[in-house]
Amino acid sequence: MYRPDLSPLVWKVFKRHLLAYRKTWKVSISFNFFEPLFYLTAFGFGLGAYLQPMEGVSYIEYLAPGLIAYSAMFASTIECTYGIFVRMEYQKSYQAIVATPASIYDVVMGDMLFGAFKSVMYGAVILIVISVLGLVKSPLAILILPVLALSGLLFSALAATWTGLVPNIDSFNYFFSLLITPMYLISGVFFPLSGLPVIIQKLAWFSPLYHLVNISRGLVTGNAGAYMAGDLAWLLVVSLIILPVPVYLLRRLIIR
Repeated sequence: MYRPDLSPLVWKVFKRHLLAYRKTWKVSISFNFFEPLFYLTAFGFGLGAYLQPMEGVSYIEYLAPGLIAYSAMFASTIECTYGIFVRMEYQKSYQAIVATPASIYDVVMGDMLFGAFKSVMYGAVILIVISVLGLVKSPLAILILPVLALSGLLFSALAATWTGLVPNIDSFNYFFSLLITPMYLISGVFFPLSGLPVIIQKLAWFSPLYHLVNISRGLVTGNAGAYMAGDLAWLLVVSLIILPVPVYLLRRLIIR
């Protein structure tokens, strides 16, 4: 059963994942570090040399905050799709943990908290990189980290919800091809949405990545304003609505 609190056992599950992650973090973080860096190099420095400024900044300055958001989303999504599925179906970690006083709620919430943690960590790595490159224009950029924690929890819940629905590991291809990729392409990471058809712009508003990109870009470029309150409220409200769903779905799978 879903509860609006975080019991000590939730943090025990989180600690368990953190201890296991200590053995593989170097390999794990390298992918999430190098891929956005390749995008920044190819599109920011390469393609950007041929593009006009966007929304008052150079293209690479426009792109960099979007890559923070993308990297954070991808980290939590991978963790709560393949990561949860492997622990549940192959390693049988879920079954072992629920044999202790920990409940399904504790396990699922611990997983999603770990997904949010990875969002913050990978987003912070990209933030450090673009800071070194001189692409951060405001000290407010540090406020991205708590926003990444919130959005990371939302992305983790979305991914865990899909994990609770799929019959096998190959079904994650649909999630990434039909949801994550379109969300990645039409959320303002690479270009403003104003040039797209109105219907696409309206659909993009429902994308959590769209709101995260707006906040990230405002904080990094120094163009923060009251408009970000709406983006933050959207992330918070949707997170609260969706959090109970993966708990129910994964509980159903475990007791099956």
